[in-house]
Amino acid sequence: MMRSVTPMRTAKAGYIAMSVILMAAGAVLIAAPDTLASAMCSVLGIASAVFGGVKIASYFSKDLFRLAFQHDLAEGILLMILGVTAAVKPELFLGFIGVIFGVCVLADGLLKIQTAIDAKVFGVSKWWLILAAAIAADIAGFFLIINPVESAAVVAVILGVTLVMEGLLNLITVLVAVKIVKNQLPDDVIKVNAVNTH
Repeated sequence: MMRSVTPMRTAKAGYIAMSVILMAAGAVLIAAPDTLASAMCSVLGIASAVFGGVKIASYFSKDLFRLAFQHDLAEGILLMILGVTAAVKPELFLGFIGVIFGVCVLADGLLKIQTAIDAKVFGVSKWWLILAAAIAADIAGFFLIINPVESAAVVAVILGVTLVMEGLLNLITVLVAVKIVKNQLPDDVIKVNAVNTH
């Protein structure tokens, strides 16, 4: 009996959608940095919570290579906690939103570097795209954490760039590393076949 690919297709579609939303939110902040207020914090919180849910669902979708979603259970739980908190208590996050998102993006970028290396081992030809996007996201996240300027508008722009980089990183990762095979066997069958070959 073949495994249904519906969970994997749903996870991939959700990942793509949330990546586009992150990039769109980042573009808004870059174009209109003054929008960084309580309402924007709530919107980012809701988006983070939803993306956390998508990441958790993606982790359990069990795509063929197990590359793109391998760290998403822990990341998803963290994003949901931070997202719900930011949405419910935005005033608590306004002063620290840059550092919080910077740390999350930096951590995700570092984990995606590992994903890129694993993808290379698996023979994924475009693994370097994940690596390049991860490094770019890490740089943006690092600048967001150290906050080298005092201007709130400039910080908002840096946050916008970071969100764009994070969205792009996740989009590239899911497009490059998620392999959906219609006739994929269940894990228990794969394990049995692997044992029988030794």
